[in-house]
Amino acid sequence: MKPADTPAPQSAPARSPRVLLVDDDAEIVEAMRYALETHGFEVSVARDGNEGLALTETIQPDLLILDMMMPKRSGFLVLEQLRRSGHDNVKVIMITANEGNRHKAYAEMLGVNDYLRKPFPMDRLIDSARRLTAERTTQ
Repeated sequence: MKPADTPAPQSAPARSPRVLLVDDDAEIVEAMRYALETHGFEVSVARDGNEGLALTETIQPDLLILDMMMPKRSGFLVLEQLRRSGHDNVKVIMITANEGNRHKAYAEMLGVNDYLRKPFPMDRLIDSARRLTAERTTQ
């Protein structure tokens, strides 16, 4: 006798990578949000560093895209606080209009995974986000 045909167990669909954009420039945020969502990312937005820290705790993003210069708390201060509070595993792309190499060196010392100078091509951001979130899921 043949067992009843039972459907094969289905695995849950993979969740979209969660990205938190922390930037005070509304136009840049909307451009990045649109590009990321179009490429399958789940995007949340914080408009300043303090909000970014709070949302990081709440949504636990796979990737943080962090502007260097913001009101209330700079990207550097956000990153320093995250690292002090044990968020060493969150991937970070820092974006800035600053041309100085000193800032880049400090960002790298704090553990940023990529550093983009504004203006940057959106495909560069998407490529970096894909690479960093893929690394996270394979660890």
